[in-house]
Amino acid sequence: MIEKPLTSEDVEFVTTLHGEEQISFVVLMQPRGDQADVLLRAIDDVALGELREAAREPEEPEGKEARKPAELALEGSLAALRDAGSDAVGQVIEEHPLDRLKSVVEEARADEVIVLTAPHYVEEFFHRDWASRARHKVGVPVLKLFAHSE
Repeated sequence: MIEKPLTSEDVEFVTTLHGEEQISFVVLMQPRGDQADVLLRAIDDVALGELREAAREPEEPEGKEARKPAELALEGSLAALRDAGSDAVGQVIEEHPLDRLKSVVEEARADEVIVLTAPHYVEEFFHRDWASRARHKVGVPVLKLFAHSE
Protein backbone atom coordinates (compact mmCIF):
# COMPACT_ATOMS: atom_id res chain seq x y z
CA MET A 1 0.00 0.00 0.00
CA ILE A 2 1.43 3.37 -1.02
CA GLU A 3 0.24 6.95 -0.80
CA LYS A 4 2.69 8.60 -3.20
CA PRO A 5 4.77 7.50 -6.20
CA LEU A 6 7.65 5.16 -5.51
CA THR A 7 11.08 6.74 -5.84
CA SER A 8 13.99 4.83 -7.35
CA GLU A 9 15.28 4.27 -3.80
CA ASP A 10 11.90 2.86 -2.74
CA VAL A 11 11.87 0.47 -5.71
CA GLU A 12 15.40 -0.72 -5.02
CA PHE A 13 14.61 -1.21 -1.35
CA VAL A 14 11.40 -3.23 -1.77
CA THR A 15 12.69 -5.33 -4.66
CA THR A 16 15.79 -6.37 -2.73
CA LEU A 17 14.17 -7.08 0.64
CA HIS A 18 14.24 -10.82 0.00
CA GLY A 19 17.61 -11.06 -1.72
CA GLU A 20 17.55 -12.72 -5.14
CA GLU A 21 14.07 -14.21 -4.66
CA GLN A 22 11.60 -13.29 -7.44
CA ILE A 23 8.89 -11.08 -5.98
CA SER A 24 5.47 -10.11 -7.30
CA PHE A 25 3.73 -6.97 -6.15
CA VAL A 26 0.08 -5.99 -5.94
CA VAL A 27 0.24 -2.26 -5.33
CA LEU A 28 -2.68 -0.45 -3.78
CA MET A 29 -2.50 3.31 -4.16
CA GLN A 30 -4.42 5.27 -1.56
CA PRO A 31 -5.05 8.73 -2.99
CA ARG A 32 -5.13 11.67 -0.71
CA GLY A 33 -8.75 11.81 0.27
CA ASP A 34 -11.21 13.68 2.35
CA GLN A 35 -10.73 11.09 5.11
CA ALA A 36 -7.26 12.45 5.83
CA ASP A 37 -7.35 15.07 8.54
CA VAL A 38 -5.79 18.34 7.45
CA LEU A 39 -4.80 19.22 11.01
CA LEU A 40 -3.00 15.89 11.55
CA ARG A 41 -1.09 16.30 8.27
CA ALA A 42 -0.09 19.84 9.23
CA ILE A 43 1.13 18.67 12.65
CA ASP A 44 3.17 15.93 10.97
CA ASP A 45 4.70 18.48 8.59
CA VAL A 46 5.64 20.78 11.46
CA ALA A 47 7.05 17.84 13.49
CA LEU A 48 9.24 16.94 10.51
CA GLY A 49 10.41 20.53 10.19
CA GLU A 50 8.60 20.92 6.87
CA LEU A 51 6.94 24.24 7.55
CA ARG A 52 6.54 25.01 3.85
CA GLU A 53 4.61 21.77 3.37
CA ALA A 54 2.28 22.69 6.23
CA ALA A 55 1.66 26.09 4.64
CA ARG A 56 0.92 24.50 1.23
CA GLU A 57 -1.54 21.99 2.65
CA PRO A 58 -4.64 23.60 1.06
CA GLU A 59 -3.00 23.50 -2.40
CA GLU A 60 -2.92 19.67 -2.54
CA PRO A 61 -5.82 18.00 -4.37
CA GLU A 62 -8.14 15.90 -2.25
CA GLY A 63 -11.13 13.66 -2.80
CA LYS A 64 -12.18 13.27 -6.44
CA GLU A 65 -9.49 15.71 -7.61
CA ALA A 66 -6.83 13.40 -6.18
CA ARG A 67 -7.91 10.42 -8.33
CA LYS A 68 -6.04 11.32 -11.54
CA PRO A 69 -2.74 12.15 -9.79
CA ALA A 70 -3.07 8.85 -7.89
CA GLU A 71 -3.60 6.93 -11.14
CA LEU A 72 -0.51 8.54 -12.65
CA ALA A 73 1.53 7.82 -9.52
CA LEU A 74 0.41 4.21 -9.58
CA GLU A 75 1.26 3.78 -13.27
CA GLY A 76 4.75 5.20 -12.72
CA SER A 77 5.32 3.04 -9.65
CA LEU A 78 4.21 -0.14 -11.45
CA ALA A 79 6.48 0.66 -14.40
CA ALA A 80 9.43 1.21 -12.06
CA LEU A 81 8.83 -2.13 -10.31
CA ARG A 82 8.57 -3.92 -13.65
CA ASP A 83 11.73 -2.22 -14.91
CA ALA A 84 13.46 -3.59 -11.80
CA GLY A 85 12.44 -7.11 -12.87
CA SER A 86 9.40 -7.70 -10.68
CA ASP A 87 5.87 -8.60 -11.65
CA ALA A 88 3.58 -5.77 -10.60
CA VAL A 89 -0.11 -4.98 -10.88
CA GLY A 90 -2.14 -2.48 -8.94
CA GLN A 91 -5.16 -0.33 -8.43
CA VAL A 92 -6.24 2.92 -6.89
CA ILE A 93 -8.46 2.38 -3.88
CA GLU A 94 -10.54 5.12 -2.37
CA GLU A 95 -13.16 3.49 -0.19
CA HIS A 96 -12.57 0.94 2.56
CA PRO A 97 -8.84 0.52 1.82
CA LEU A 98 -8.25 -1.98 4.61
CA ASP A 99 -11.13 -4.17 3.46
CA ARG A 100 -9.71 -4.11 -0.07
CA LEU A 101 -6.23 -4.83 1.28
CA LYS A 102 -7.54 -7.87 3.13
CA SER A 103 -9.28 -9.22 0.04
CA VAL A 104 -6.16 -8.67 -2.11
CA VAL A 105 -4.05 -10.53 0.45
CA GLU A 106 -6.49 -13.44 0.32
CA GLU A 107 -6.86 -13.43 -3.49
CA ALA A 108 -3.11 -13.17 -4.14
CA ARG A 109 -2.18 -15.49 -1.26
CA ALA A 110 0.28 -12.82 -0.19
CA ASP A 111 3.09 -13.67 2.18
CA GLU A 112 3.33 -10.17 3.58
CA VAL A 113 2.09 -6.62 3.25
CA ILE A 114 4.38 -3.65 2.84
CA VAL A 115 3.01 -0.26 3.78
CA LEU A 116 5.26 2.40 2.29
CA THR A 117 4.36 5.78 3.71
CA ALA A 118 5.64 9.10 4.90
CA PRO A 119 5.90 9.44 8.69
CA HIS A 120 2.58 10.29 10.32
CA TYR A 121 3.59 10.86 13.91
CA VAL A 122 0.18 11.62 15.40
CA GLU A 123 -1.52 8.67 13.72
CA GLU A 124 1.38 6.36 14.60
CA PHE A 125 1.32 7.44 18.24
CA PHE A 126 -2.34 6.44 18.48
CA HIS A 127 -1.84 3.37 16.24
CA ARG A 128 -4.26 4.76 13.65
CA ASP A 129 -1.79 4.63 10.75
CA TRP A 130 -2.37 2.19 7.87
CA ALA A 131 0.27 -0.31 9.00
CA SER A 132 -1.00 -0.53 12.58
CA ARG A 133 -4.57 -0.93 11.43
CA ALA A 134 -3.62 -3.49 8.77
CA ARG A 135 -1.83 -5.67 11.31
CA HIS A 136 -5.18 -6.35 12.96
CA LYS A 137 -6.97 -7.11 9.70
CA VAL A 138 -4.96 -8.94 7.04
CA GLY A 139 -3.63 -12.09 8.72
CA VAL A 140 -0.06 -11.85 7.35
CA PRO A 141 2.99 -9.92 8.56
CA VAL A 142 2.83 -6.18 7.85
CA LEU A 143 6.09 -4.35 7.24
CA LYS A 144 6.02 -0.59 7.57
CA LEU A 145 8.64 1.33 5.61
CA PHE A 146 9.16 5.05 5.29
CA ALA A 147 9.11 6.31 1.72
CA HIS A 148 12.09 8.19 0.31
CA SER A 149 11.77 11.68 -1.13
CA GLU A 150 13.19 12.82 -4.46
